[in-house]
Amino acid sequence: MNTIFGVPCMEGYIRMCSDGVRQGWHERNGGNLTYRMREKDVEQCRPYFRKTPGDWVKMDVQAENLKNEFFISTGSGKFLRNVDLEPQNSICIVEINNKGDSYRIVWGLEDGGKPTSEFPTHFMNHSIRKRVTNGENRVIYHAHTPYVIALTYVLPLKAEIFTRALWKSATECCVVFPNGVGVVPWMVPGGAEIAKATCELMEQYDAAIWAFHGLFVSGPDFDIAFGLMHTIEKAAEICSLALAANGGKKPRQTITDDNLRAIGKAFGVTLNEQVLNYGDDGDPLYC
Repeated sequence: MNTIFGVPCMEGYIRMCSDGVRQGWHERNGGNLTYRMREKDVEQCRPYFRKTPGDWVKMDVQAENLKNEFFISTGSGKFLRNVDLEPQNSICIVEINNKGDSYRIVWGLEDGGKPTSEFPTHFMNHSIRKRVTNGENRVIYHAHTPYVIALTYVLPLKAEIFTRALWKSATECCVVFPNGVGVVPWMVPGGAEIAKATCELMEQYDAAIWAFHGLFVSGPDFDIAFGLMHTIEKAAEICSLALAANGGKKPRQTITDDNLRAIGKAFGVTLNEQVLNYGDDGDPLYC
């Protein structure tokens, strides 16, 4: 292993960026990815750190449970399609200070730059997901998933309605995200308002839909986080196609609530009963 690019966590990170680009989720500089590193990841990468780290940058947010942590982050304004070509100029590793309110770059972005503009949103949601999963979740991923975005124009922006539509679009969806998905109404990206709204949803959900913008997911590793994003977007595609093929009317048949309960029982997962018990009032797609 001659370079940092051979370190397993770096290989997984770079592959996930490339996979998202191949799906068509990252036009221009759209989307971002952060990974909270394990101690062994840091030690494997440390020999490649800058001799002199960057200056400390104060954030407008603070998280006690993330002090002294290290994160891999995409760069602000960088194109994910370039991550596998020029990782050293497209991504970075940042260290968090012992107060949990500042970061400094210790590797990467060699031609200048800073972590993604969504880093404060990622940071606060990492804090939530670390707490509610007892440290298991380490990946937060945001992408501009087209079919999810399309559905935010035609479905009411309610978590129960979106979850039911997605669960009923493909058989295994309720197994992949049994708690459902949250929904954030449109807000200016990168700001404190959207960060707070997403944090509130991440107390309960692994994924949050950002209206007219995309999808925001969390997971314990790259495969599971990417798989969650992929599953939700594919279900949204099926739902969109079904709506279009049927002229926007309710489908002739679909997976029933009893079917969903049977799937949950068979796979040993507990489905969100608030979603299952939600009535069809205002639901234009599935009852």
